[in-house]
Amino acid sequence: MSLILECEAPPLHKDETGAVRVGNARVLLELVIRAFQDGASPESIVQRYSTLSLSDVYVTIGYYLRHQETVEAYLKHREHLAESVHQNLSGVQPDLSLIRSRLLAQQSSR
Repeated sequence: MSLILECEAPPLHKDETGAVRVGNARVLLELVIRAFQDGASPESIVQRYSTLSLSDVYVTIGYYLRHQETVEAYLKHREHLAESVHQNLSGVQPDLSLIRSRLLAQQSSR
């Protein structure tokens, strides 16, 4: 019996917003990679995100280890994008701490 060797594409795909997802799940690549970087095993990542398959997590981690510079550049881009969205939202939303203070003052006066 001979072993059939074939190249497999990583189980990654871009969604309509340009975010990279793992496998058939809606789990973001950055969540899997950051969990791995924080010391989580592939098994614990699958426990955390039950829609992932163990094989997809292993292949994704392998892809990350082989293409670390490219993946890190993507992750940095995503962090900058998230920070930009956060800044835009904080400029639009009112300061919720003032509302909370008023509510607590009303509650204590009752």
